[in-house]
Amino acid sequence: MPEIRWLFRPTPDPIMVKNFMKETGADEIAAYLLVQRGVTNYEEARLFFNPRIEHLHDPFLMKDMDKAVLRLEQAFENNEKIMIYGDYDVDGTTSVALVYQFFKRVFPDKNNFDFYIPDRYKEGYGISKQGIDYAKENGFTLMIALDCGIKSIELVEYAKSKGIDFIICDHHLPGAKIPNAVAVLDPKRHDCQYPYKELSGCGVGFKLLQGFSLHKKIEQEHLHQFLDLVVVSIACDIVPITGENRVLAYCGLDKLNSKPLRGLRKLREVAGFGEDKAMSITNVVFGIGPRINAAGRIEHARNAVKVLLAENEEEAKRFAEIIHEHNQDRKDLDKSITQEALQMIEAQNLQNAKTTVLFKPDWHKGVIGIVASRCIEHYHRPTIILTQSNGKIAGSARSVHDFDVYEAIEACADLLEQFGGHKHAAGLTLKPENLRAFQEKFEQVVASRIKPEQLSPHLEVDMKLLLKDATDKFMRILNQLAPFGPGNMQPLFMSESVKAIPESVTFVGKDEPKIHLKFKVRQENSAVFDCIAFGMGHLAEKIQTGEPFHICYHLEENHFRDNTTLQLRIKDIKW
Repeated sequence: MPEIRWLFRPTPDPIMVKNFMKETGADEIAAYLLVQRGVTNYEEARLFFNPRIEHLHDPFLMKDMDKAVLRLEQAFENNEKIMIYGDYDVDGTTSVALVYQFFKRVFPDKNNFDFYIPDRYKEGYGISKQGIDYAKENGFTLMIALDCGIKSIELVEYAKSKGIDFIICDHHLPGAKIPNAVAVLDPKRHDCQYPYKELSGCGVGFKLLQGFSLHKKIEQEHLHQFLDLVVVSIACDIVPITGENRVLAYCGLDKLNSKPLRGLRKLREVAGFGEDKAMSITNVVFGIGPRINAAGRIEHARNAVKVLLAENEEEAKRFAEIIHEHNQDRKDLDKSITQEALQMIEAQNLQNAKTTVLFKPDWHKGVIGIVASRCIEHYHRPTIILTQSNGKIAGSARSVHDFDVYEAIEACADLLEQFGGHKHAAGLTLKPENLRAFQEKFEQVVASRIKPEQLSPHLEVDMKLLLKDATDKFMRILNQLAPFGPGNMQPLFMSESVKAIPESVTFVGKDEPKIHLKFKVRQENSAVFDCIAFGMGHLAEKIQTGEPFHICYHLEENHFRDNTTLQLRIKDIKW
């Protein structure tokens, strides 16, 4: 495994920290962390610590919102058939469930709307010709595209030729042209003045419904009861949890932890998060998200939407268990394929390359993106995993910190049939005869652009912390910084010259060989702290020597049998 570099985030201006302390009464460490996050005065602190749904922006500030609302109103007044179309990932399926359930709640006597999720393998990502043909054959005249569509120029024209209008709700970067739809809602449009640009696809769908509710004078509570779907999309699509997303995530987690939708409650349960355990963004990402995604990876994402739409306990339980089994199949697949991929790197002597580009025709297309991420944990470099699909080679790319893998793939466009994505992840398709040339050219392009420091993993440390300052009071302040995610990551601390209590070092977990550790540490003048260190079993003997070491960690609460204690979740250790 590559050595991890520890990089300290920029130190905030000491004068700003002192002014913040004076204005708010915060202590020095709390003020340091908040100013570091851009919270520099009392008013910003008030909004940061007390997100309220009324802090959301006016939806009509978004370009084309008025057109979208009026077209939707027309469709319901004329009893037109409306197709709610969404991508097969978490953001797409939660978007579809949100819009469908809202329509069902406010129009209980209407049955003129239905949903459609494209088949991951037969239709691929985004709006599909098959989906439009299905809409035409079944009499739909309006399609609402969620989490996709911003680049579907030709398909929107094709739909129009079939007498079908589109409202597009997307959050991806548009191309040079905007589709000729009735309305295109995307805060990243260059001509859109909406004040917040980082909404998820489900978040854009939420804004459409917010605008529709305001126009039709529908009680906003009909919409707010689905905020738990919005936070699942925000968490799993890895969008910044800042600004409007912080409000939606904060209120959505409150809903998820107090009165979640039946389907989400069952997904919590099968993921091992009972009602006694509060869901955080991290728990959503690693508990709920993989199960929703597994439905589309292993079978069809319709099952994910069905569990989110479940109207009774029996239905919710049945679909939750189905996709939980799919997730187990997914884990087995990605584990075995990852092992094959790592063996292939060694067999082909690719350890010192600047990229990983691997192909095997029978690898499961639904997990190759996950496998790419797993490979990066071992070989920290841009990675593409490829498999056979419909006579061509299809692949998923993942990148490393601050390297634009999309631009690197774009430089190889002459060898590709199609590609799409963004800086950190992308998908591509090519002809089998171009595989070798693509592998060579991608390696050359990346080698010429990537910086040496980008080829080793790093941790961004917020500040040094003395363990004596890690108190219950300090933990309460840290908890108020949540929800954590991009733009507001959980604080990462570094403490120097700690010592382990040798007899406390034990292996934990069910994996064989044992790879996870628990132990206790102390620092001069500090209390003793429990530590959990995942994947660090190989360090057990060295930790037991009593030699002092430095730790990088998150400070957390450990809840066990009605007892709450502070715990350090170790991210790295250096001697």
